[in-house]
Amino acid sequence: MNTPSKKLKLLKLLIVVTAIFVSAAVKAQVKPWVAPVAAQAVKNPMPPTPAMLKEAKTLYVTNCAPCHGERGKGDGPAAAALTPRPADHTSAALHNETDGSLFWKLSEGRSPMPQYKKILTETQRWELICYIRSLSKK
Repeated sequence: MNTPSKKLKLLKLLIVVTAIFVSAAVKAQVKPWVAPVAAQAVKNPMPPTPAMLKEAKTLYVTNCAPCHGERGKGDGPAAAALTPRPADHTSAALHNETDGSLFWKLSEGRSPMPQYKKILTETQRWELICYIRSLSKK
């Protein structure tokens, strides 16, 4: 028999189950993003030059600034709608990460950030690491 009481109980159960799944999805998005130890040890083979940084800025404005902002503060026009929020490329936390760690994250991505290894060449990704490093010096 489908009484109003049973329907209400079923609705409450569905709400609780939905809340649990949403909570788990949000938690999965905010857990620390740590590169593998081997990736952390990789050194950037590209020394920054003015010409390279100019090219990298173009890549950054096209691929990164919509979320991270033109100055890298994590305040791009798309940032407010994203979970997790885009990283602040000028922060001490990012500054303390190795180039290898940043390269791995840029390459592998994590939702909502795409895997840039499918979009950019290895050279372009290393150039972006140099450019991101330059943002914390400005």
